[in-house]
Amino acid sequence: MKNLRDRLKIKRRIEATYQKKYESDLIEYLYAGDDETENEQQQKIVIYLKKCAANRLKRKIIIGTFLKLKNDVSGETADAIQKLYYQTGLIESATSKLKSKKWDVVAKAIRELTQFEIKETHDEIIKLVNHPKKQVRFEIQKYLVQLFRFEGLEFLNIIENELSEWDQIQLLEILNKFKNLQLPDMSDWLRSKNDSVVSFTLKLVRIHNQFGVKDEIIALFNHSNPEIRVEAINLVNHLGIYEAVAILKTGVFERTLEEQIAFFKMMEEMSMPDDIEFIKEHMNHKNFYIRISVMKIMNLITVGDDNTFTINNIAEEYQINTNLTKAS
Repeated sequence: MKNLRDRLKIKRRIEATYQKKYESDLIEYLYAGDDETENEQQQKIVIYLKKCAANRLKRKIIIGTFLKLKNDVSGETADAIQKLYYQTGLIESATSKLKSKKWDVVAKAIRELTQFEIKETHDEIIKLVNHPKKQVRFEIQKYLVQLFRFEGLEFLNIIENELSEWDQIQLLEILNKFKNLQLPDMSDWLRSKNDSVVSFTLKLVRIHNQFGVKDEIIALFNHSNPEIRVEAINLVNHLGIYEAVAILKTGVFERTLEEQIAFFKMMEEMSMPDDIEFIKEHMNHKNFYIRISVMKIMNLITVGDDNTFTINNIAEEYQINTNLTKAS
């Protein structure tokens, strides 16, 4: 045990020495010349680091050193570090690992290429999108979304495995970092045979208010997965798809209880005067949550002097139109 501890101490000491040396070389490389050409000293540093990168331990330390500084800088300095990543042959090393039979080697290589923002490996990486190992698939998804934003979601067209809720949240967080991006057409994803792709797309539709896919959302009312049907119903109020109300109201009690609850919850915001009689019929519904929704709707109703009903959550200037598509 003592010998093992001694060896580990020696290894850490050696790694610290190399790291200090490589940090010094990197700083010198970055500030030794101008932006146009490399001077002799910079060229020597490139040759030296390339030689060191042939050793596995040294390569690991060099990569760690590059990333440590790259994460703290931006602009031209970050670009210079990326250029050095190419010049030292590190990109060839990472790319070659994509063909490894060891899944952890492949995953680490993709993570490294993501961190150094290497877009040229896109075609090789997307071929692995249905890799048998979940960890590899997730690294691929992060690579595509981190580097290509919404265009990177192309993998949704070909993914065969389930996209877990955790994976979906992680991808949404990455996309949320980028602003003013052109959104893709999400129609095909909502028609996907992969339920997790549909679920993820519904989240995108909600976040980015994609009213243009309302027909696809209405079609999901008849999806084979009840959870997706509920998600689609929940989107109706968010997007203001008023023509969907009549569709859902017909045969609502032939649906699952969860769908019924979602429907009445939706009606709290979307009820029209024509819906009052239908709502009143269910004041004593056996389900607590449906009764609560009905009570909320009834509390919003006002009876006029002419014995007509109005629902107070509808704007006064709002006109009922049989061709309604979206609330203004």
